[in-house]
Amino acid sequence: MNALNRSAGGAGLAAVLLLAAALLASCATVPTVPPKARSELAPTGKLRAAINFGNPVLAQRDQASGEPRGVSVDLADELARRLGVPVELVTYNSAGRVFDALKTGAWDVAFLAIDPARATEIAFTAPYVIIEGIYLVPADSPLRSIQDIDREGVCVAVGNKSAYDLYLTRTLKRAQLVRVPTSAEALDVFLKDKLEAAAGVKQPLLQFAKTHPNVRVIDGRFMIIEQAMGTPKGREAALLYLREFIEEMKASGFVARGLEKSGQGDATVAPRATGQ
Repeated sequence: MNALNRSAGGAGLAAVLLLAAALLASCATVPTVPPKARSELAPTGKLRAAINFGNPVLAQRDQASGEPRGVSVDLADELARRLGVPVELVTYNSAGRVFDALKTGAWDVAFLAIDPARATEIAFTAPYVIIEGIYLVPADSPLRSIQDIDREGVCVAVGNKSAYDLYLTRTLKRAQLVRVPTSAEALDVFLKDKLEAAAGVKQPLLQFAKTHPNVRVIDGRFMIIEQAMGTPKGREAALLYLREFIEEMKASGFVARGLEKSGQGDATVAPRATGQ
C-alpha cells in the first residue's frame, strides 16, 4: 500500500488568489455537500481514496512521473474538490488487497467491481463503467469456447480476490483456479507454468495477446464486470451522496472523458441507474 497526498494549497499570493477565484466559481456550479456526507466521506479531514492498479482500465501509473492516473483518479480528485478537502490516493496492486485493507480502515472510498462477497462489507453505487471478463489460452489449445474451459484438467490463472476470481469461484464446477497475488502476475504464471487458461479483464488481455503470438483470446465473455464506487458499510449519508455523484459524472460526460484521456476509450460507460 502506498499513499500520495494532494491538496488544493499553493505557494504565494498569486496561488492564493487563483484558488479563491476557483472556489468562488465552483460555488455557482457545485451542489452543497450535506455535512453528514462530508464527515463520513472524509472523517480524517481528507478523502482517502483506494486506487487499484490491478485494473488498468481504471488506473495506471504515469510513465513519466510514476503518479497514479486514470478515470478512478479523476473521480477521486473531483469528489475531493466538491468536499473541499485534500485527497490521499492510497494505492494497491490488486482488488483483493483493496478489500483486505478495509479491515484496517485505510480508505474512505474505493473503485471496485460490484460482487456479492464484497457487498457484505462495502456499500456500492450503481456502476459507472462496464467491462468484460474473458479467457486467454495457448495458441494451439484445443479449448475453443467459453464452455470448453469448465472441464477436468483445466487450470485457470486468476488474480486473487479479483472480481472474476470471485465469480468463477461460484460458477466453475470442474476447472481449477490457480490464484496469484495480482492480475499481472497471473499472466506470468499462465505462461511460466504452461497452464490451460488465464482469466481477466478484456482490455489488458487483448493487449497481452497482441504482443504474445503464442497465446490467443477465446471468443466471447464469461461475465460482465460492473465497476462502481464503494464506501464502508454503515456510512449511509456518504453512500447517498456517492450515488448522486456517480450519476452526475456519467451524465455529464466526465467518466467518458476520463476513459478517453487515459487511453481506455473502448471501455463502456454504464447506463443511468434506475430504482436506487
